[in-house]
Amino acid sequence: MPGFLSFVRDQYATLELPRPSTNISDATYIVTGANTGLGYECAKHLFQMGAGRIIIAVRSRAKGEAALATIRRETGRQSVGEVWDLDLSSLDSVEEFSKRIQQLDRLDALIENAGVAMGKFQTLEGMEMSLYINVLSTMLLALRALPKLQESAHKFGIRPNLVIVSSNTALDDNIRLSADQIDGDVFDTLSTAKVFDVMTQYPRSKLLEIYAVRQLASLFPVSESGVTINAVNPGMCYSELDRNGNFRLRLLMAIMRALLARSTEKGSRNLVQAAFAGSDSHGSYFSECRAKNEDLPTWITDKDGKRVQEHIWADLLKRLESTGHGVDIASLRAKK
Repeated sequence: MPGFLSFVRDQYATLELPRPSTNISDATYIVTGANTGLGYECAKHLFQMGAGRIIIAVRSRAKGEAALATIRRETGRQSVGEVWDLDLSSLDSVEEFSKRIQQLDRLDALIENAGVAMGKFQTLEGMEMSLYINVLSTMLLALRALPKLQESAHKFGIRPNLVIVSSNTALDDNIRLSADQIDGDVFDTLSTAKVFDVMTQYPRSKLLEIYAVRQLASLFPVSESGVTINAVNPGMCYSELDRNGNFRLRLLMAIMRALLARSTEKGSRNLVQAAFAGSDSHGSYFSECRAKNEDLPTWITDKDGKRVQEHIWADLLKRLESTGHGVDIASLRAKK
């Protein structure tokens, strides 16, 4: 992670609102976790930019409908937008959602914003909750959406985007995972009460996301898939991310936000930028509304980092297989 002074400078950087390079009146976008926070603001931007079809993916339909009603009222686009159910704490829900994706005529971008920061140790199907939601479910959705993104690229001559929201907290040296630390299954290693720490578990889940996105991008080059895949850091923003946190986490976040946070709307500009990013950015880490791979520490990008990345990816695929949600990467790569 960049030094503290660089972090402060970045927090106060001017973030220009991105603009699509082409007319998006026929385009379809999905934003997960869009009933509040960054996802809400991202979806609202897409409404204002004239996107033809915008799908708000949420766990609570009532909250999703309320958010959509507000966006429609504020943008004046009463006939645009739809709410789809998605619960990332259920892989079956991810599968049902993914089936609906395959029925779309086209998909121009999937913006995976939904995530959690846990304030206490809790497991789901033997995996710590934030790892389950932020990594396992998020990457399953990405993999299941890829066929539609690839199909859209070749059918409509477009360059769809797969965007996964991560965090610069994952880049701190204290979060680093070395090969010997994850000897064995990484999800088992990080899913014990002994290892769990409220201050490090969320960043660790986001680090696993970054590794997974980099591996996914390497397996699906734009020249073959037609899809641009990136991870994006929205920066420290006012949000409800720590709503599940304990008092210590919420207090620390309240202090940090009071001093340094950018508005949720400004943070969401990073998501929009990544959703419109060109193919030359493929596999990048986005921050401050641009591909900013120089922020990645060498322990992510060097040979040892690559070995850790491949280990995490293998464990991810094994975990999906063991839960009955296996992914055939070879078959997926063959799809056009």
